[in-house]
Amino acid sequence: MPAGRPSPGAQSARRPPPLPLLLLCVLGASRAGSGAHTAVITPQDPTLLIGSSLQATCSVHGDPPGATAEGLYWTLNGRRLPAELSRMLNASTLALVLANLNGSRQQSGDNLVCHARDGSILAGSCLYVGLPPEKPFNISCWSKNMKDLTCRWTPGAHGETFLHTNYSLKYKLRWYGQDNTCEEHHAVGPHSCHIPKDLALFTPYEIWVEATNRLGSARSDVLTLDILDVVTTDPPPDVHVSRVGGLEDQLSVRWVSPPALKDFLFQAKYQIRYRVEDSVDWKVVDDVSNQTSCRLAGLKPGTVYFVQVRCNPFGIYGSKKAGIWSEWSHPTAASTPRSERPGPGGGACEPRGGEPSSGPVRRELKQFLGWLKKHAYCSNLSFRLYDQWRAWMQKSHKTRNQDEGILPSGRRGAARGSAR
Repeated sequence: MPAGRPSPGAQSARRPPPLPLLLLCVLGASRAGSGAHTAVITPQDPTLLIGSSLQATCSVHGDPPGATAEGLYWTLNGRRLPAELSRMLNASTLALVLANLNGSRQQSGDNLVCHARDGSILAGSCLYVGLPPEKPFNISCWSKNMKDLTCRWTPGAHGETFLHTNYSLKYKLRWYGQDNTCEEHHAVGPHSCHIPKDLALFTPYEIWVEATNRLGSARSDVLTLDILDVVTTDPPPDVHVSRVGGLEDQLSVRWVSPPALKDFLFQAKYQIRYRVEDSVDWKVVDDVSNQTSCRLAGLKPGTVYFVQVRCNPFGIYGSKKAGIWSEWSHPTAASTPRSERPGPGGGACEPRGGEPSSGPVRRELKQFLGWLKKHAYCSNLSFRLYDQWRAWMQKSHKTRNQDEGILPSGRRGAARGSAR
């Protein structure tokens, strides 16, 4: 535990388990009990640091005269405290000493109650034990289509304060204007806020977070940003995935640019990710650049794929920032055609004896194809060359089969019939 932050308590190395029922503490609750006597707890509703000690008294003022503190006892959150923690100061006052206090069980305060001999409540006090807030950090903000601003932050490096802590997102124009407070809290989580409108463009904002509770306050560093530098948008709509003719290892992906930004000067880059139907592992295509279509190559024949696209708008009105990626589009499914090539043991043609093997040629073509797909993944020109090469290979394969007497099954049946 860092220096300056007291131990959560020597009474227990860890925070005790919650009680089955923990009532909210109300300031000054039950100061006058339902019994014949009235009492006062001092101090009333104290706030203390973790690790501190508390000295409290319960003073009885009875009617009829002569009421005493004999038989009184204390409870904390409904649990009776050991008798050795308290002692009588005089006939009408019972004292209590709690050392090395742990953090409060509930942010509304712990219930410290003074009881009469018969168990009735004479007086109560709310006990607040915790830590002052730490400096919030890691503020990040984004604007959806330049219409709003959403920010979130991390409350502190060491977690819980055990007290109700209020966080306020503040913002103002950098060189002029007054401080404003964000009102729409918990927009994307417990430590976030949403500014829905009335934001200026082409002018930097200063944004910071203030944290306050009963033990103090803290303020984050100031984040300076321009709305144009933190723009994100909706996922690309109308994502279509389709087959590329009869090519069994390719799918074509098409989408449209963000319609919400159609009236603004900006650039966009896209990412595609895809996976097979029975897998949770996505493969990402990064080099799609500013195109709104792409071919996925090297896929498995006869396989269902799920495809998603996301957009990063950048360079809006000349902004030099990298931009912020949108969410992924809804998955779109499509399947590649089944392969018509014979598999292992299915009648694949082998070179005849004495003929030079075509293995080296095939390997060279395979290497060329791999290079082509790697260095120009979504280039229309490269894929036209690739299509021409595939068509030539299919035609060559068909011609060679005919020359060697290898016919498709339907034609083989017809040939047998004519021979009879």
